[in-house]
Amino acid sequence: MSESGTTRVLAIGAAAGLAGAAATGFVSGWDRFWANWNLWFLFLLTIGLGCLFIVALEHVVGAKWSVPLRRVPERLASLAPLMGLAALLALVSLPVLYPWTIPKNLKDPAIGDKAVWLNVPFFAIRVVACVCLWMLAYRLFVSGSIRQDDDKDPRFNVRARRFAPVFMIIFGITITVVAFDWISSLEPAWYSDVFGVYVFAGTFLAGLAATTLAVLYLKARGRLPGVEPDHLYNLGGFMFAFIVFWAYIGFAQYLLMWYANMPEEVFWYRERLQGGWGTLVLALAIFHFFVPFLVLIPRGAKSATRGLYWIATLMLLAHWIDFYWMIFPVLGKGLIFGWPELSFAAFFVSTGLLWIRRAMTRGADMPVGDPFLREGLEFRL
Repeated sequence: MSESGTTRVLAIGAAAGLAGAAATGFVSGWDRFWANWNLWFLFLLTIGLGCLFIVALEHVVGAKWSVPLRRVPERLASLAPLMGLAALLALVSLPVLYPWTIPKNLKDPAIGDKAVWLNVPFFAIRVVACVCLWMLAYRLFVSGSIRQDDDKDPRFNVRARRFAPVFMIIFGITITVVAFDWISSLEPAWYSDVFGVYVFAGTFLAGLAATTLAVLYLKARGRLPGVEPDHLYNLGGFMFAFIVFWAYIGFAQYLLMWYANMPEEVFWYRERLQGGWGTLVLALAIFHFFVPFLVLIPRGAKSATRGLYWIATLMLLAHWIDFYWMIFPVLGKGLIFGWPELSFAAFFVSTGLLWIRRAMTRGADMPVGDPFLREGLEFRL
């Protein structure tokens, strides 16, 4: 299919998905509408933030091997500012989905004691602050890198390396705020100290998976000359490591709560282990950990194009299922998936791909102005 044909199909998919999503509120209820909206904006937001984290990580450690690939996560990171705008719209969902916005629920000490943090004005301020910080980071890292294609100014590398440690602090705080505000506070009586780390692990893994898919896509079309299997091997190695890290954090959180067996903690898991939700937990264990872990153990698998393609795709699907499993039980309707969910999928996936296709036209496919590009192309294990 031609480029224009693909764009037309995606535009039609976005329009049809938007129509179905709008109908969801009137037919299936606004709680289901906003559950889908928040699920999808968080899914795409974490992909964008994961890619922005990859860019910052390169500058923090001064990595050279990843320089030829850096433009890929830079472009994908554009999802973060876009979904930041979707987060602002999602503020409308607060009185629909979040019990702490209802005054009578504040009589429960487990909820009322958190009112200093969980109140609509402060919540909105945090959302705006996070979006502004992400946009600032995107401008400093990505816009500066694209300008360097033309001016070849090495001072960009110095500025990026100075800002990168600051961004790591910003990222750690904002991803934790996202985890507690948008997901954990759906059931405000529940609390977990490591929930932010759990969401971070999935975010970084999603960013790695999206970056791997985009690199393979561009490489198959001859747009990344000089990118060798050794570069792919490092991407596969990072995915392998964080597949293990995600599983470790998830299991550690569950094990600690199961062992303590405190009512204010275990109810969250009890809701998500009954009926069809328990089946999703098994699916996450198999497809988010066991299958990719076993496939990526051999050294050759970490640089095998076909294998990396399917594992990266599986990681993004599992990342979506993970968010679905965390968010949708609050609706109290059991395991549901129908035309509303398909409509939101069509709208957000099509819109996201259209946005990424536009981002793929910004700058060269490699950061050609970076003084370390040649060294990165010469990288061999």
